[in-house]
Amino acid sequence: MRALKFKSTFLPRSALPRSAGAISLLVVASALSACNSSKMIGDLNPSETLTQGYVIDQQAIDLVPVGSSREQVLLALGTPSTKATFDNEAFYYISQTRKRYVAFDKPRLVDQKVLAVYFGEDGRVTQIANYGLKDGKVFDFISRTTPTGGKDQNFLS
Repeated sequence: MRALKFKSTFLPRSALPRSAGAISLLVVASALSACNSSKMIGDLNPSETLTQGYVIDQQAIDLVPVGSSREQVLLALGTPSTKATFDNEAFYYISQTRKRYVAFDKPRLVDQKVLAVYFGEDGRVTQIANYGLKDGKVFDFISRTTPTGGKDQNFLS
């Protein structure tokens, strides 16, 4: 029986240029280095600050002196967060700052600012006041209720 000889189509290892191996190693190293960013290392702090609502701008407030009309207030400050319940005698611009100290934690209220613009019967500004979190109780503007101390009463108790 005669042995069959096959001609190899592969190049011998010595025929492969060494520079090709170096280039492939360089490509792999650069691809892996793109996976590690210095920004990722700097963002290990999971705390997060959230600001919501009307951020008070002193320059805009200066455009609304006592005696200004409702229209001037709306042009300078924009639409208020809420208005007084009766007769639109006050505009309230509300902002809150909440902080989340740990990832997936419920944000806690750390600051609240309320800019109140009060109007007289003639529709002109009579007073501008700034209130903070320390100035009063937390007030629910949606349901118009203020939390009270003690036990909640229901129909059966």
